[in-house]
Amino acid sequence: MIKASSSMQGILKVFFGVLLTLHCFVWGATVARATQYQVLIVTWRGCEDACRGFQDYLNDAGLDVDFVLRDANRDKNVLSKFLEEARERRFDLILTWGTSVTRGIAGTLDNLDNPGFNHDIPQVFTIVSDPVGADIVVALEDTGRANLTGTYNRVPELVNIETLRSYSREFERLGIIYHKDEENSVRKFNELSELSESMGFGLSAVELALAADGKPSPEDIEPAIRELQAAGVDFIYMGSSSFLLSNRDTLADVARKYGLPVLSPYEQLVRDAQALISVAARYYEVGRLAGMQAEKILADNSIPGDLPVAQMTNFAIVINMKVAKSLGLFPPIDLLQVAEIVE
Repeated sequence: MIKASSSMQGILKVFFGVLLTLHCFVWGATVARATQYQVLIVTWRGCEDACRGFQDYLNDAGLDVDFVLRDANRDKNVLSKFLEEARERRFDLILTWGTSVTRGIAGTLDNLDNPGFNHDIPQVFTIVSDPVGADIVVALEDTGRANLTGTYNRVPELVNIETLRSYSREFERLGIIYHKDEENSVRKFNELSELSESMGFGLSAVELALAADGKPSPEDIEPAIRELQAAGVDFIYMGSSSFLLSNRDTLADVARKYGLPVLSPYEQLVRDAQALISVAARYYEVGRLAGMQAEKILADNSIPGDLPVAQMTNFAIVINMKVAKSLGLFPPIDLLQVAEIVE
């Protein structure tokens, strides 16, 4: 056996010491890169395309994220419990879906001093039709809230009206059903009321009564549509309504019964033959946009309030030809050239 000299032993000791130091450095760097983020996703009616797009974006970006999903199932009373869980488990970020969930977790601008709402955990909202009008943020360019930013996916209503005019030169009057238990529903009615004056189209609206549980009844949908038909509307617009979305089969069946086409802000209703036409930002892409916001916060250490609300700029027109045939309302060629046609 060859015995190393004392000087060689010293060299080897230094060599292995450096090697061990380098190994620890590389191992430590690997651990740093493999940091797992804890993200809470709170939805209103289950995880759909926007929720999936958000997760897919962060996974595609290579972030190691543990997603925890909580669904309110349209019950605002559970939102405070979700926020309590987020604080106890020290989540790195909260994604909130929809106006009701976002207001329930983050509160409004009037709640900035209320500890019952989230003012500390980074939060990104998505599928909020009017974050400024809902008093969630000060402005799209500057939210005015250090821990909050989000996405904006709403199609300008003038785009919807111009699309209907492109579809039918005989379009003169729009019908809408709204209900006061959902702020977005009322806000959409108010917005269209103002727009009808500036763009010169008629608007007929039916407000659904609220039952003892504070919610509208599906049984009132047909009387409302019958009233809109009597008013001479050319299209029914769903507006922003979780209630009508939940009762889309009833709405579609009754609308066809009275020969009225439905304009939907939800693309899937057209694909499922429950509406004639939609002009909308695709929810999956909105979710990916929210993922981009989250990536900046998690990976780049951006302060949420320093990020403007990210806005969708691409909108898709989808027309269901089966519904068009059943109503005898065929789209013109120029609209067919830009719309996606489904059966």
